[in-house]
Amino acid sequence: MDFIWMIPFLSQFFRFGITYDNVALNKPAWLQHQHPKYPQYGAERAVDGNKLYLSISGGQCTVSSGGYSTAEWRVDLGGVLSIHHIFIQYRTDFRVWDETNILTSYLLGFSVYVSNTTIKEDGVLCFMDKSYTRKTIPNNFNISCRQNGRFVIYYNNRTQLPLPDGYSVSAESDLCEVEVYGCSKSRHFGDNCSTPCRQNCLEGRCDVVDGTCLGCIPGYT
Repeated sequence: MDFIWMIPFLSQFFRFGITYDNVALNKPAWLQHQHPKYPQYGAERAVDGNKLYLSISGGQCTVSSGGYSTAEWRVDLGGVLSIHHIFIQYRTDFRVWDETNILTSYLLGFSVYVSNTTIKEDGVLCFMDKSYTRKTIPNNFNISCRQNGRFVIYYNNRTQLPLPDGYSVSAESDLCEVEVYGCSKSRHFGDNCSTPCRQNCLEGRCDVVDGTCLGCIPGYT
């Protein structure tokens, strides 16, 4: 895990005892290119709260079909919510997570978006892997993403040739769990999400930690 990157993130997460809900738990999810042999391991497996058995046989992970140049998964939070961070656990098949595990090659290059629509380009890019290798990419990921949105979208592609060293030929999204932490009550922020966003915030949207308006209604700054 990227230790240097995680220290400021964890200190921000735990300061003042602030806690957030997993607002993705058991929410509707969608998977591009569902594997035809494993229809029972659909998109919903990544938001069922189970991440103990990280293999196909464990039945707790999504299983996508190979042979495609793009892979996408998303969860519908049911409304526009304030998000603090996103946790991702990828399939390991119970093998050591390093360059000897073929699954590391499928995770390389992935990105995560938060959007108000099902179209990732309508939203905000929270993270894109541009530097990890099969030896260095962590599993699992905690991604800081203080945004407001309804859909969290995992995306990967193999469309830009030549592919970087170590990348799989096809894109897959075999996610075991995606947890989205934030406020289950919209237009709120702060400790236990108990403080309403200010009235001058555009559409009532504000930062999940400090309440800064993410845009202001006309006449306010």
